[in-house]
Amino acid sequence: MAAPLVSAHHTKEQVRLRATLRGQFTLVIFLLAFLPNLVLTFTAQPNVPTLTLVVWMLVVGLLCAVTGYVLSGALLRPLNRLETEVQRGDFAQPHADDPAEIRALRGAFTTLLDRLGTEQGRRSAFMATLVHDLKTPLIATGHLTHALTAYPLPEAERREVGVQIQAETARLLALVQQMADAHRFEREDVQVQLVQTDLRVLLDNVARRMAPQAEARGLSLSVRGSGSAPVDAHVIERAVSNLTENAVRYAQTRVQLSVTPQGIGVEDDGPGLSGDLADLAQPFNAQPALIAGQHYTAGTAGLGLFIVRRIAEAHGGQLLYERHPPPLFDPHRLEPPDPLAPPSVHDPTTSATHTVPDVFSPSSSLFTLTLPEVTP
Repeated sequence: MAAPLVSAHHTKEQVRLRATLRGQFTLVIFLLAFLPNLVLTFTAQPNVPTLTLVVWMLVVGLLCAVTGYVLSGALLRPLNRLETEVQRGDFAQPHADDPAEIRALRGAFTTLLDRLGTEQGRRSAFMATLVHDLKTPLIATGHLTHALTAYPLPEAERREVGVQIQAETARLLALVQQMADAHRFEREDVQVQLVQTDLRVLLDNVARRMAPQAEARGLSLSVRGSGSAPVDAHVIERAVSNLTENAVRYAQTRVQLSVTPQGIGVEDDGPGLSGDLADLAQPFNAQPALIAGQHYTAGTAGLGLFIVRRIAEAHGGQLLYERHPPPLFDPHRLEPPDPLAPPSVHDPTTSATHTVPDVFSPSSSLFTLTLPEVTP
């Protein structure tokens, strides 16, 4: 039984050797070196004993095999070194003797690890959202429900608690829907059905729906411009609603929706974005972000902007952002303001009015959802 076991072991070793890249290189070099010697030997037909000829060919074959093994090791040295560095996790820095293929392989590994790191970060951010942002309205709803069932509240207070429960539930559902849409838009294309649509009517609908929130904050919400474009009205209206909700939430005095030759604009005089739109409009960011003066926890930053960007891209357009500094003087006023005059702004939190020169206007943020083929 020992002989078959030894034979099987040698067969496995031979198969393993041939299965390696070095074994294949060794075989190729051996054949390239040995076959010409074999052909020349038989072609010359030397007048030597057969045994001597066989021994000579065995020696030549052995030398060719050793040469092939040594050369294959030299050829594969950069690859073996890369394998060791990959196992250590330190392979980004190339070596001077790396061939172009190994350098390309290092770059591919680095890109792959960056992508995996991004995905892992987004997964962690997604879990952070579930733990933090979803837990907050659930806890609030639990407390409100406990107060509703455990205490003998007057009818007016019971109704107020019910309204708060509905608000927390709506907030929870909106966040869940936003997360689900962001995940779907990240994994697949947005499907749209283009129909020639009156953009002014679409913006009027959004403004009518957002008017109560704007009035509650003492903001002016206006719509201007007209035009039509081939769009999916339901999808575009959702994108504009996302931008308008953010604008109403953080604007100081005004929000303006407009139809322009480029598409649809949403402008407000709020604090604006804290960074580049390309960096912020990403789903499930791993790091907290500051958007429009609001601190977002890891996971929620950029969900709304990402959805709007994907909707714009599905229509063949893009989402643009501009920040306009305040003008020094109102172009409608001929004289500069009196520097001694007190400021004047409406404070919706106190219902007080402070005086401020109308020649000064705050900075404004403009989001433009560009659309192709906008006609007046």
